[in-house]
Amino acid sequence: MSRPRIDMSPLRSTFEEPGVRRCDVPGCTSAGEFRAPKGRNQLNEYFWFCLDHVREYNRAWNYYAGMSEDEIEADVRRATTWNRPSWPFGTGAKGSGGWRVRDPFDFFEGEEAGGERTERHHPRVQSAEEKALQIMDLSPPVTLDEVKARYKSLVKRFHPDANGGDRDAEERLKLINDAYTTLKKALG
Repeated sequence: MSRPRIDMSPLRSTFEEPGVRRCDVPGCTSAGEFRAPKGRNQLNEYFWFCLDHVREYNRAWNYYAGMSEDEIEADVRRATTWNRPSWPFGTGAKGSGGWRVRDPFDFFEGEEAGGERTERHHPRVQSAEEKALQIMDLSPPVTLDEVKARYKSLVKRFHPDANGGDRDAEERLKLINDAYTTLKKALG
């Protein structure tokens, strides 16, 4: 049984090599190499311009021309969700229709069965500057002069010569020196 053949020759003849496109500005004979949208509602239809005319067109182009402030705001808000509908998130089980989430890693720790979160206080990680202020027994805001004055008094108090070579005082002085260096970098 022979298979029918489809004659493709008429289709081949419809595809021709495109010639050089001319600039769409009347009277311009330059090549139209650069495309620009025809309008806000025709973003997939293009004018073809030469470099000089596309620059001129782009300078004058305003997507929001003719729109009120409310229309512009609504368009920007739609664009933030890629023009897809969105809804506010629910809160706990109330927003999820009563479903509970299996949470083996405790991402939602402290959430009660009624959907309410209980407060848990986790220790906050201190920055280097906060640790340095704590070591030097200062509280923010501080100036560089205040830090220097506090440093001088602490050095006099914890210097090994003033403490008979006490190792604890020596270790405390090392911490004070590091704290002073950190604060000097942060403030200076």
